[in-house]
Amino acid sequence: MNKIRNGDILESVTITDAASEGMGIARQEGLVLFVERGVPGDVADIRVFRNKKNFAEASILKLQKPSEHRVDPPCEHFGICGGCKWQMMEYGQQLFYKQKQVEDVLQRVGKVELPVVSPIIGSAKTEFYRNRLDFTFSNKRWLTKEEKEAGVSPEENVIGFHVPQRFDKILDIRKCFLQDELTNTIRNGVRNFANENHFSFNDVTAQEGYLRNLVLRSSTTGEWMVIVVFRSDEKESREKIMNYIAGEFPQVTSLLYMINPKKNDTLFDLDVHVFKGHDHITEQMEGYRFKISAKSFYQTNSLQAYELYKAARSFAELRGTELVYDLYTGTGTIACFVSKQARHVIGIDYIPDAILDAQENAKNNNVNNVSFFAGDIKNTLNDSFISEHGKPDVIITDPPRSGMHEAVVKKIVELEPARVVYVSCNPSTQARDINLMSEKYVVEKLQPVDMFPHTTHVENVALLKLKNQP
Repeated sequence: MNKIRNGDILESVTITDAASEGMGIARQEGLVLFVERGVPGDVADIRVFRNKKNFAEASILKLQKPSEHRVDPPCEHFGICGGCKWQMMEYGQQLFYKQKQVEDVLQRVGKVELPVVSPIIGSAKTEFYRNRLDFTFSNKRWLTKEEKEAGVSPEENVIGFHVPQRFDKILDIRKCFLQDELTNTIRNGVRNFANENHFSFNDVTAQEGYLRNLVLRSSTTGEWMVIVVFRSDEKESREKIMNYIAGEFPQVTSLLYMINPKKNDTLFDLDVHVFKGHDHITEQMEGYRFKISAKSFYQTNSLQAYELYKAARSFAELRGTELVYDLYTGTGTIACFVSKQARHVIGIDYIPDAILDAQENAKNNNVNNVSFFAGDIKNTLNDSFISEHGKPDVIITDPPRSGMHEAVVKKIVELEPARVVYVSCNPSTQARDINLMSEKYVVEKLQPVDMFPHTTHVENVALLKLKNQP
C-alpha cells in the first residue's frame, strides 16, 4: 500500500533514471517517484505534490549532492517554458537516455524481436539548431508563483510560447536558444514596435486583439521567412508593421501575412499573402534545393535532417530497379533524395500545398522519375491506385507523431513490399505500428537520430524486411 502522501518531504533520495517526459526517476518504499528536473545521480530532498496508486510526482527542495552529469541551464526560461526539459543534463547523457528510450519502448510496445540498436547520431549543434519557431501574441503575460504572490499584474503585451497545458497563457520570451539569434532580434523588435504604436495583442479568452501569431523560418542557404498572422484585415495597420519588418530586417527574403478570424490558430486553411520578397525560402541538401513555403513541412533541424535521410536511404538498399512509395512525403525531400537510386518514386501527402512544393522541387532539381499525389493516405492508397501506378518494391514512411492510420498499416502488410523503411518522431507509435506488421515483417536495423537536443524527443529509423526474404 502506498504510504506516501501529498506534501510529504523525503530526504536524501537518489535519482537513478530518466523518464521520456523529462523527469528524473527514483524509488522509495517500492513506489516509483517522478522528480521534476531530476538528473540521474542527484541526491536530493524532495516534496511530493501528486500521489497516485502506483507512482508519485515530486519536486526538488534541496540538492544534497548534484549528479556529475548536471549542468547549469543556459536559458532564463528553463523550467517554465517546458520546451527544453533536459537543459540541466549534459548532452552525452541526453543521448544515452534517448537511445535507452528507443530500446525500451520498442521492446515494451513493439513486443517483437529486435536487432542491436545502432548508436544514436548526435547533433553537431546543440543550440540555435532549429529552422522554425512559432510564437503567439498575448495581452496577458504568464506570471511565476513569486510574481503572483508579489501582486504583479499579468496585463502586459507579450510574444512567446504557450505554457505547457495552458492554451490561454503565454510566457514572454526574451532570448531563446533554439533558432539563430536573428529570431530573438526580430521577435523583440516586433514586440517593441507594436507596443510603441499601440497595436492590440491577442486575447485568447475574449477572442479579440489584432496581432495573433508570428512565425519565423530560416534555411542553411541564409534565407529567412517571417509570417505575421492578424485577426482582421486592416490595411493601414498591417502595412505599418509589415513595412517596419521589411525596413528593419533586410535579411528577410520572404515576408508574408495571413488573416485569421477563427477561434483556433490553425494556419493550413488560411490564404497566404506575399507582402515583400518571395513566397518561399530555399533549403539545400546534397546538391538538391528544396522550396519551403509557408505551409510546407520540413524537418526543423536541417543539419540533422540530412543525417536522418542518409540513414533512411541506406536502409532502403536501393539498386536502381525499385518502385518506391514515399508516404507522408511532405515537400518531397526524401523522394528526391532517394530518386537517383530508384527506378521511380511515388510520393503521397495529405496537404495539397506540400504536394505542389514537392512537384516544383522535383522540377527545379531535374528529378524526372518521381510522381506526387495529394490525398488522405488511408483513402488514396487503394487497389485502384496500386493497379494504376504499380506495386511498390520498397515503402518509405515518415508519418506524424500519431503514427500511421491502422488502415495504412494493413495496406502495407497486404502489399508485401520487400522492405519498409519507417522514419518516426515518436518511438511509441512506431513500436505500435511495427507490432501490427510483425506477422509478415522482421525488424532488421534501428538507427536513432537526435533532432532536438535538450528535449526528450528522439527520431528513429527502422528497417523492416519481409520474412523469408534474402
